Amino acid sequence: MIKQIAGIVLTVLFSSVYGADPKYPVSSIPEELRKDVNVVVREDQMTFKIHSKSRSTLKVLLVVTIMNGNGKHWATNDIGYDKLTKITSFKGTAYDAQGNVIKKLRSNEIYDQSDFDGSLYSDNRFKSADLSQNIYPYTVEFEYETEHKFLYSIPSSTIIPAEKTSVQHASYSLIYPEGLEPRYRTHNVDVSPKKEKTPDGFHMLSWSFENLKPISFEPLGPPSERIVPIILAAPSSFEYGGYAGSMNTWKEYGEWQALLIKDRDKLPESTKQKVREITKDLVTTEEKAKAIYEYLQNKTRYVSVQLGIGGLQPFDATLVDQTGYGDCKALSNYTVAMLREVGVKSYYTKINAGPNARDVISDFPSHQSNHIIVAVPNDKDTLWLECTDQSNPFGYLGTFTGDRKGLMITEEGGKLVHTTRYAADKNVLSRSADVFVEITGDATAKVQTTYSGLQYENGRLDANLNNPDDQKSWLQKNTFIPSFDITAFKM
Repeated sequence: MIKQIAGIVLTVLFSSVYGADPKYPVSSIPEELRKDVNVVVREDQMTFKIHSKSRSTLKVLLVVTIMNGNGKHWATNDIGYDKLTKITSFKGTAYDAQGNVIKKLRSNEIYDQSDFDGSLYSDNRFKSADLSQNIYPYTVEFEYETEHKFLYSIPSSTIIPAEKTSVQHASYSLIYPEGLEPRYRTHNVDVSPKKEKTPDGFHMLSWSFENLKPISFEPLGPPSERIVPIILAAPSSFEYGGYAGSMNTWKEYGEWQALLIKDRDKLPESTKQKVREITKDLVTTEEKAKAIYEYLQNKTRYVSVQLGIGGLQPFDATLVDQTGYGDCKALSNYTVAMLREVGVKSYYTKINAGPNARDVISDFPSHQSNHIIVAVPNDKDTLWLECTDQSNPFGYLGTFTGDRKGLMITEEGGKLVHTTRYAADKNVLSRSADVFVEITGDATAKVQTTYSGLQYENGRLDANLNNPDDQKSWLQKNTFIPSFDITAFKM
């Protein structure tokens, strides 16, 4: 009886601190949304407001009921910012299964730290909060607002964000003034946007969804973005870092990117003389491009510095020449400048890199890249240069940037192009072996293996090939014989 009374007293005191009315009780979730799920998204409200070409704000309310430990990561929320993005509000609350408040986020529980991505220096930071609880189910509520001193990209909304996730209610709203209507694209969405005017005279497009059951993903099936409902948005007219432009077409987007690299291709006279010297006896475009590429590899290294619009704008070629380092933008811009000096035309090209990178949506001009490479037209073909790798073979792209669309920045603006596709007959592992078996059962063998095309990356061969200290170790790990000694080898 004493324990029960104490429990009642504690409950009353607890309610008096946080408020008596339960919120988001698990019992209010429809049964079909609770079955076989890790989390239920109770509310996912995203509102993006365009104030001008150079200012926008984002407001988010995210409420998730976490049913078991497989959904625990939803109890943590990270919000990025930099000198052009400001977090103006960040709140968080946790509720028990009955909807009673069990924790309110305090300011000293919001951690602020660098969003280090391997860059030498970056102004990217994020604030992080964790509302994890030990008793399931429980609900977390995050509410935050950010302000942006630019209009370049608009956050998308993935309505069903993961497998074994149901959605009770979600909404996505775009608010904009006359003349700055954003463009949008939907996938697997059968809801048309509602169009209306806001009290302050802005226009608004909004989508609303209720009671969405989870989606199952098949092993080795299509990428999730082809299956789940997604709303993409992008500005038409915009401004970033003082550079105004348009994204209505790839051509116009390329014209804006050309502004960012304009007059950043100047080289010191000594470097001009150097590149002319190393190509003076060469005749073809391919020979000259190869010589310049190898000179780049020997002279520079990849180092990233991301500050403000520097995430999109390269260093001057002169700075790269002096320091010997740069990121993909700076090294590609530097390569284009050197090639121009020896009479080889080449183009700065934006691309979405990575072995499992999402395909570019060709009919939706927008920021869809994370990397820069160089295209060198060569009669009816194109040579492609990955300028950040000091050991990459000349002209090889591989799984990182091969067989995908990129935006080539030409004199006429942006142009979508397709990078090298390594066909099946080019990706060959060929092996011959002469094996001599002794009467004792021992054996010796002479083996020759040739890797071509994408087989160059087989077992991370590409990462070990150019380091003699790693070669023997790589051979031992990738020779599948129970017991053997390598007496001699050559790569």
